Amino acid sequence: MNLKTKKMVIAAMFAALACVATMVIKIPSPISGQGYINLGDCIVLLAGWMLSPLYGFLAAAIGSAIADLFLGYAVYAPITFVIKGVMALIAWYGVKFMRGKLGNLPSRLMSGLLAEAAMVLGYFLFEGFLYGFATSAVNIPFNGVQGAAGLILGVILIKVFEKNKIAQL
Repeated sequence: MNLKTKKMVIAAMFAALACVATMVIKIPSPISGQGYINLGDCIVLLAGWMLSPLYGFLAAAIGSAIADLFLGYAVYAPITFVIKGVMALIAWYGVKFMRGKLGNLPSRLMSGLLAEAAMVLGYFLFEGFLYGFATSAVNIPFNGVQGAAGLILGVILIKVFEKNKIAQL
């Protein structure tokens, strides 16, 4: 298998994992059943940390958007595509630029925190235009909890992957 094919297969695997992780645990958020808390962010961050920017963006964006479609949240799918893809980019570029100054773990924590902050802001703005900003503000803590869980799980998983030499893609 050539390198390009291998990268595409691994990106497709990450997209599938993002979709499944998003769908496995789904807790509806308080805005009249719109949106939900899930564990997909840990895979989004892993895709950003482990894949190239293009493949990480596509894996995170496609897998997360497909989960929205499968779960009946089609109105969220386009913005999810953008937000989750951008999260993967922030994770990748954050680690790239901070690793030399901060080290491996702190750069992952900082890039993950920035990526999750972008997610909270992105959904706040999107839902603000859909439902009003006062209503959208109710979801900020719930998206923050999702982000924190995704960051914690993502860091744990990347450490396990590094220890087992899986992270060198």
